[in-house]
Formats: sequence, structure tokens, C-alpha cells
Amino acid sequence: MLVWGSTMTISPVSFATDRRIHIGIAVRALDASVAFYRTLFDQAPTKLRADYAKFEVAEPPVNFTLNVVPEAPAVPPPAQHFGIQLKDTDVLKAVHERARAAALDSRVEDARTCCYAVADKVWLRDPDGHQWELFVTLQADADVHSLPPAEPSPTAEPPADPADVDEPCCAPTCCT
Repeated sequence: MLVWGSTMTISPVSFATDRRIHIGIAVRALDASVAFYRTLFDQAPTKLRADYAKFEVAEPPVNFTLNVVPEAPAVPPPAQHFGIQLKDTDVLKAVHERARAAALDSRVEDARTCCYAVADKVWLRDPDGHQWELFVTLQADADVHSLPPAEPSPTAEPPADPADVDEPCCAPTCCT
């Protein structure tokens, strides 16, 4: 959990750099999208479910996910969010402290089940409303795509949009 003042937790997910970009996009047809990105990245997905695919690409370092959203607009599909995957919670805490000091719109999610994994997260919203997810994976695999947050973190900022609290991750409204 992202408990301030506790000891550092190292992610069980291995990647070569200390940080890597995470991009999650909405897709209407998973099979077609997987075929496209398999070709683009020249590799198979590292995780594939009926409604989700993840490509962990070493070069360029990116955690790229496809989330089935049947009602996504055909042209162009909107980006759900952008993110940076971190290796440990100390870096995540430092990012949150910088965001708070700069009075940025932010919220914390502790041990959130999302995209078939469990992670501690800090969400930031840029001035145009784009969502950035900074996260440390705590558990590399989970049985379900997502669960709503159990309880708000005692250190979390109130969400800018009350709808953010009850929606599962990567829902069509998660990042609007």
C-alpha cells in the first residue's frame, strides 16, 4: 500500500529502466487491434484476456494496453490515459509530494485492482484534462480486470470528479 512513511516496496514486474511510459487505449475490436500492435511492436502480447491485451515493449520502453470499450468512437478512438510505470513506491511518493507542492489535481489509489494486476497509483490531470497514471505494480496478475476502490486512502486528495470514485479502472468514463 502507498502508506506514507512506510518502507519502500519493489515491484515484481521487471523492466530495464527505472521508469517506462504506460499508454492505455480504448479499442472496439480486440483481435484486430492485437494483430495490428503485434506487427507494430514485433512481439506477442505479454498478457491477453477476452477484453484486454498488454504489450511490454523493451524498445522503446512502454507498457501498452488495449482495453475493449465497444462504445468507443470509430474515428479517432480517444486515449483513455497516459502513464508512467515506476519500480518502487518511494519514487511514487516523491511524485505525489511534488504534485501536491505544485497544487496539481491529483488523487491516490492504494492497492487498486486494475487491468488484471494490483498497483498503488497516483493520478494527475493536466490542464487540458488528460489523465496521467503513475503506478507501482504490487501484484503482477489478478483474476479480474478491475474492482472499484475499496476505500479512499487517508492521504488521498478528493477526486476532481465524483464519478472517478465508483467507476472501475479503464471504464469509458474513467479518464474523462
